Amino acid sequence: MTSPSTLAKPKPAAPPLARLRSIPHLGLLAVLIAIVIFASVRTDAFLNPNNLINVARQVSVVAVIAAGLTLLMVAGGMDFSMGGNVAVTTAVAAQMLSHGWSTAVTLAVSIALSIAVGLVNGAVVTFTRVAPFVATLATATLLDGVALLVIDGMSISIDDHLSTLGNGKTLGLPNLTFVAALVLAVTAFVMRYTTFGRDAFAIGGNEDVARLSGINVVRDKLLLYGLAGALSGLAGIMLLSRLAASSPGTGGLQLQLTAVAAVVIGGTSLAGGKGTIGGTILGVLLLGVVANVLNLLQISSYYQQISVGAVLLVAAIANLMQSRGKH
Repeated sequence: MTSPSTLAKPKPAAPPLARLRSIPHLGLLAVLIAIVIFASVRTDAFLNPNNLINVARQVSVVAVIAAGLTLLMVAGGMDFSMGGNVAVTTAVAAQMLSHGWSTAVTLAVSIALSIAVGLVNGAVVTFTRVAPFVATLATATLLDGVALLVIDGMSISIDDHLSTLGNGKTLGLPNLTFVAALVLAVTAFVMRYTTFGRDAFAIGGNEDVARLSGINVVRDKLLLYGLAGALSGLAGIMLLSRLAASSPGTGGLQLQLTAVAAVVIGGTSLAGGKGTIGGTILGVLLLGVVANVLNLLQISSYYQQISVGAVLLVAAIANLMQSRGKH
């Protein structure tokens, strides 16, 4: 029989190193802090409020795409066409606004179109069982071509339409940042507190087991791809409002790869079943800060790509080492 003195014995405290490793995304956080300190020492312009606001505005579009991609990837999906969807959305919206369509109708048509693209991706992946990587990469190429056709390879200006969204501020912060923060907060809530979010993790963990457990896998996958399409459309509208024009190269694969990199270095598994919005936010901030620092230091574009790749590699390794340390 266990004595009272044994029951009252306090549980030994975890070693300091174990407590340190338990901090979420510690490796990524350490890399981000190191870059901020380095930038603060090397250039006074980095901590200038206007520069920090500019960084917040620039990362907002990537953050919205990354939020949708995080939710999709935890369910084992992938959408490489979100950047192409952004390109088509900006092209269609720019043409409609420049031809006198109202802002409300333009937004409704653009978002509906982006949702339709997402649903087509979802239907192809779900019903034909083509690998999401292959199906959406093909869609991405198709959409990039469609975007060029819509604007006829030219730059289409929208004048001051959507300027309140793209260049306006509320409480000193860009309106685009508030939109991105709202999307990230809602996505985090869905992933953590709703049945739909938990089902997404279950599908990503093992789709067959999820189906046998009563989860409507087909419906949920279509919804996830449709949601990714909707957020692509929103990101396209945000990008158009910031640039005030749609040009060849707006959106596309480069934007998509940035979002994928942010989600992956934020700890979301490419195999599904694992991911957090907190990690994605850190990934987006890391990429945005690195790009800003390299511009401030006037480093050649050749070295910029090398430097960004090196930082991503270090962050990914740091995350992996922390993850292994927990097991």
